[in-house]
Amino acid sequence: MLLDLAGKVVLVTGGGRGIGRAVTERFHIEGSRVVALDVAFGDDHAIAGDYYSLQCDVSDHGSVQHAVGEVVDRFGAVDVLVNNAGVNVEGLVSDLDLEQWRRAFDVNVTGTFLMSQAVIPTMKEQHSGRIINAASFAAIVPSVGSAAYAASKAAVVQLTRVLASELGPWDVTVNAYAPGMIPTAMNGFADMPEPAQARLLDTLSLRRWGRPEDVADLVCFLASDAAQYITGTLVDVSGGKFSTQMPHRAYEL
Repeated sequence: MLLDLAGKVVLVTGGGRGIGRAVTERFHIEGSRVVALDVAFGDDHAIAGDYYSLQCDVSDHGSVQHAVGEVVDRFGAVDVLVNNAGVNVEGLVSDLDLEQWRRAFDVNVTGTFLMSQAVIPTMKEQHSGRIINAASFAAIVPSVGSAAYAASKAAVVQLTRVLASELGPWDVTVNAYAPGMIPTAMNGFADMPEPAQARLLDTLSLRRWGRPEDVADLVCFLASDAAQYITGTLVDVSGGKFSTQMPHRAYEL
């Protein structure tokens, strides 16, 4: 299937590392004009060809407005926004302090809201666009100690659904994706002891870790015309996590 993303102006938040970097690189390979946004970046600079980076704190309204304004001034359009930036906050509800809770919502939810709000005028003017939001499998089945993270990602799913209907009249689609267990610096799955890794892998129908590239493949599909009638949905990219109660039994037969 030819996705034909060449020339599309694509913003990827949290584009400097992990899944965000893989998504950024995949769009670049597809010939898109990509801008990676990340709070960790320094001064603006071109990386290669039409692949740029901009410093942006998605939880800060002024920072978001500046970054999106720079992109619109430079390219004249925003065709795709990937709200990938996120933070993981762990801790039992009884132990979480208010700042931890707020941090999860400031980045994961408010960041998605601010970035989406900033690109909406341009996408409405174009009468086209794709907004693709990072949720998590935790929004489907949460874990003990994940209250702040899971609640924030569930909020992203509901925001996605509302945006999809609000922007439908302008032919802008809005979807979310739910990665499962993909080792990154944020979650440290690959650094766990072997028994702990085995317990996690036993929850997957495809008993192997996911790769950032697996998520990038899905995001590029959702950004393409091949997905033009898909909106307001959450797509699970988790290797069939908990598709049955004990998927590991298939490997024991």
